[in-house]
Amino acid sequence: MTFDGYDTEGFHDEMFQADGSPRPEARLLVERIESLPAGELIRRHQAAERALLNTGITFTVYGDEQGTERILPFDIVPRIVTGEAWEPIERGLKQRIEALNLFIDDVYHDRKIVRDAVIPAAVVESSQGFRPQCAGLDPPGGVWCHITGTDLVRDRDGTVYVLEDNLRCPSGVSYLLENRAVMQETFPAVFEGLGVRPVNDYPSRLLQMLEDVAPPSQSRPSVAVLTPGVYNAAYFEHSFLAQQMGIELVEGRDLAVVDDRLQMRTTRGFEPVDVLYRRIDDDFLDPTCFRPDSLLGVPGLMELYQRKRVTLVNAPGTGVADDKVVYAYVPDMIRYYLDQEAILPNVPTWLCWRDDDRRYVLDHLSELVVKAANEAGGYGMLVGPASTPGERREFAARIEAAPRNYIAQPTLALSRVPTRIAERFEGRHVDLRPYILYGRDIYVLPGGLTRVALRKGSLVVNSSQGGGSKDTWVLAC
Repeated sequence: MTFDGYDTEGFHDEMFQADGSPRPEARLLVERIESLPAGELIRRHQAAERALLNTGITFTVYGDEQGTERILPFDIVPRIVTGEAWEPIERGLKQRIEALNLFIDDVYHDRKIVRDAVIPAAVVESSQGFRPQCAGLDPPGGVWCHITGTDLVRDRDGTVYVLEDNLRCPSGVSYLLENRAVMQETFPAVFEGLGVRPVNDYPSRLLQMLEDVAPPSQSRPSVAVLTPGVYNAAYFEHSFLAQQMGIELVEGRDLAVVDDRLQMRTTRGFEPVDVLYRRIDDDFLDPTCFRPDSLLGVPGLMELYQRKRVTLVNAPGTGVADDKVVYAYVPDMIRYYLDQEAILPNVPTWLCWRDDDRRYVLDHLSELVVKAANEAGGYGMLVGPASTPGERREFAARIEAAPRNYIAQPTLALSRVPTRIAERFEGRHVDLRPYILYGRDIYVLPGGLTRVALRKGSLVVNSSQGGGSKDTWVLAC
């Protein structure tokens, strides 16, 4: 296979320049792919897919009549990011996470940002992720958002924007790690020649962060991953990360509050847990504090957490910053808490709870992307240029009925990466989800999960909406 005839079609392409020549950082990879014997790239792609299948990397699509368990589609052509391009992204993500953490701490304590009218109280209190039960909580080191997956997109002019923040239970890093393992076997010489920065130390960095935020102890902290169970969409990732870190994977039924400690049941009896990397939503953590009908959590867990007898990662209540309406205020947070301008801009956003914004959105539905404030996975979204009149009427009614629940943004011309489609390469739109760890300091994993919209022309990259993934190569220099 060659890239002859590949057309960027006026989009920002991550591998090729507008004149059709490879970008300097991609030249070695392009030469290597084009030097392969006929059919060899397809064979390597198929071998990579078999390796991922044998690993058991699946995700769940709820309500799918064809079956819920699917293998995450994988594309063999990676996304390449130069060290020079990555440097401001890394700085911008650190800046953003620092401000978001200060915001979460503030809204559960003094609420200075609300009192100073930077963000309205009604916006905070009406957020589905706001938890009044968390008022006054003091997580170890003041860190609430220990693990964040921040979604980035690049527009036609090359500008990188933050599309949204994921601070509750961000998923996908297991796909990133497995994609990298497969790609290193597929193109070992290219990895060495380009100096691709490694990502395989993420599990050890994650474990170190989890241990760093543990309550004071005389011994090495005990850490466990809390999963809702095998029927959860991201169960593979829960078990994968636990295995990679060498720690226990537990469900709520495996845990209990015993002798004023969180303890897990083992074949040797109860053993204490100091840090719980929880992969379940706040509502299900503790039936005595949140939903009383939850069977997934641990009665008494929040009381232990309040008394610093256990650390929960991420902290309960971080979902207030996951809200897409709150997202619109992050540049204001950065100015307010850090006295800086945002390094990474937000996508321009109209808030439908504002009368003027709502009128504009309703008048321009065919041009905009409309999103529900608390939906994920590509659900609750209208892509105006690809919508029908009936869909626009339906969304207009939704906005009128619950304006607080909707935002709108311009339809960006997302950047593209060449993607193998049968026996040729075609451009497909991508986003990027870097992963950020916050313990003693803030660490950004070089690269992230590049998600690709495999359907031609689609801007929706989520796996549940037909998207796939690519490896992301950040170069050392």
